[in-house]
Amino acid sequence: MTSYEKAGVNLDAAEALVDEIGWRVTATWSEDVIGGFGGFAAGIRVPAGYTNPVLMMSTDGVGTKAELARVSGLLEGLGYDLVAMVADDLASAGATPIAMTDYIAVGRLDIERVSTLIESIAEAADEAEMALLGGETAEHPGVLDPDRFDLAATALGIVEHGDEIDGSKIVPGDVILGVHSPNLRANGFSLVRALVVDQLGLDEPFPDTDVPTAEVLLQPSVIYAPAVVNALARAEAHGLAHVTGGGLPGNLVRVLPAGARARIDTSTWEVPHVFQVIQRLGNLDRAEMFRTFNMGIGFVVVAGPDDVDRLARGFEIHDHETTIIGEIVAGDRGIELH
Repeated sequence: MTSYEKAGVNLDAAEALVDEIGWRVTATWSEDVIGGFGGFAAGIRVPAGYTNPVLMMSTDGVGTKAELARVSGLLEGLGYDLVAMVADDLASAGATPIAMTDYIAVGRLDIERVSTLIESIAEAADEAEMALLGGETAEHPGVLDPDRFDLAATALGIVEHGDEIDGSKIVPGDVILGVHSPNLRANGFSLVRALVVDQLGLDEPFPDTDVPTAEVLLQPSVIYAPAVVNALARAEAHGLAHVTGGGLPGNLVRVLPAGARARIDTSTWEVPHVFQVIQRLGNLDRAEMFRTFNMGIGFVVVAGPDDVDRLARGFEIHDHETTIIGEIVAGDRGIELH
C-alpha cells in the first residue's frame, strides 16, 4: 500500500473507474464533440443554423436527496435529478442544452457506486439530448465520511441572440401554462427527511400505497428541456420558469417584470399524493407547502392567449401533461395563490 493509499486516496481505483465508465460517457457524444475521453478538456462545436449564438451555463446539484439515496441504496435516479436541474434551468432561458460535465465527491471511492451514478447521469444526458463531455470524481478522505458522496453538474446551452427569454415581454392578459410534475423532483428533501423518513422509515409502504417509502420519495425528476425546445419552435413564450427550490411562488416571480402579477388558480390541477401525505405528516400549512415543493407543477410557461395551445402541444408530444393554471394581471410584481 502506498503512502497516498494510507492517506485515503486510491489511484488504482480511480484509473479502474475511468476504464469502467468511458464507453458510457462517449455514447452520449455526437460528431460535434471535439477531443477524446480522458483528456484534460473536451469541446463541442456550435451547432449549425446559428447566426449570432449566445452561450449560457448553469450549475446545480441534487441537494440532500443524495443522502436519502445513499441510505436506501437507490442511486439509479440521481442522474436524472442532476441533469434535470441544469438542463431545465437552461431551457427556462430559452436555450437549447448541448453539453455538460459532472462532479462527484466521495469520502472513499466505491467503483460500483460511482459507476452507477455516472451511468445514470449518462442515460439522463441522452434523454436531455446533451453530450456528457466528462467530469471529475474526487476522493476526499477526512472531508467526507467514507460512505458519503455529493454530486453536481455544469451544463452548456445555446440560443440565438435576441431569442433569449427573460420574462421582460410578459404583459397583463398573458396565460400561465403549468407543466405537470408527478413527484418531488430534487427539492425539499431536508424537510422530507425530517418529517417523512423519521415517521415512516424507508422500507415501510408509503401511506395508501403498497410501494416502499424510499421508492416513492426517490422517483427521478422529469426532464423538460427537450419538450421546451420543441414548444418554442412552435410558438413564442414570454416567460419560462423552472420550479425548483422556493416552489411555484419563489420561481415564477423571478421572471415577472414590474407591473405584472401572476394569479394562480390552484384548483386547476390535482396535487400528487406524495405532497398530500407530507403535508399531513408535518401538519404544514398550504403556504409553506407551496414555498417548499413543486406541488405537481414542475415547469411554467407564460404566453399570449393565441400561442398557448401550440406551446402546450410541444409538451404533450413529449408526454408531459399541461394545464392552464392562471393569468397575468396588472398590479404589484408578485404571485397570488387562490
